[in-house]
Amino acid sequence: MTHRLKILVVDDDIDNACSLGELFELEGHQVRVVHSGEDAIAAYCRESYDVAFMDVMMPGKNGVESFLEIRRLKPAARVFMMTGYSVEELLAQAVNGGALGVLEKPFDASEVLRLTESVGPGGVVLAPATRAGQNVGEAIASALHGSGHSCQMIRNSGTTPWPVREDVLVIDAGLPLIDEVSVLKGFKGLGHTGLAFLVPPAPKTFSESLPLLRDIGVTGVLNKPFDPLELLGRLPYLAA
Repeated sequence: MTHRLKILVVDDDIDNACSLGELFELEGHQVRVVHSGEDAIAAYCRESYDVAFMDVMMPGKNGVESFLEIRRLKPAARVFMMTGYSVEELLAQAVNGGALGVLEKPFDASEVLRLTESVGPGGVVLAPATRAGQNVGEAIASALHGSGHSCQMIRNSGTTPWPVREDVLVIDAGLPLIDEVSVLKGFKGLGHTGLAFLVPPAPKTFSESLPLLRDIGVTGVLNKPFDPLELLGRLPYLAA
């Protein structure tokens, strides 16, 4: 091991949480295991961690709510969700039950406008990047502007949220999906009630030989079931 990491594991399933924590400890990492979202938030209030792995389904404050609260407290926190949900189901939870659409690839302007009308204000459209070199966010914004919609592009994750007057936000910051949800929450907290398009990075930005790393890098979500030993080998990348 090249670097001893400080890791937080959050899961109300005590056996799963302890097993994952023990695996990390055997590799020499410093690990804290907690079993609720509230305890995870309290842990981040007291100290920082190189990386955290948090289950989505927990009683009380669930993993998504806890993630967003931790990111509000410590924007640079490296937190990955562990879940059996699909990305679309997770996103629907994260936006408080707002209408959800998925922009299938390849897409054209008519499909952008169809989803804009069907999802409506307050909803979210997931728009996966299709391939390297294609500016998906710009293509969406162009289609919206061409149809008379007012649209604002968000490219910088460090942008301080401010009240948005435009009908639609396009968040294309090159971040994992769950991080772009966090950016969106900042704007919603200041009163944005319009539609939002979220554009996570293209999977091809990660090596095809590292599927687990590629998937987490794009979505911020570690899908169950997964091989803990494979996760162990990816820790240096995830904590970087």
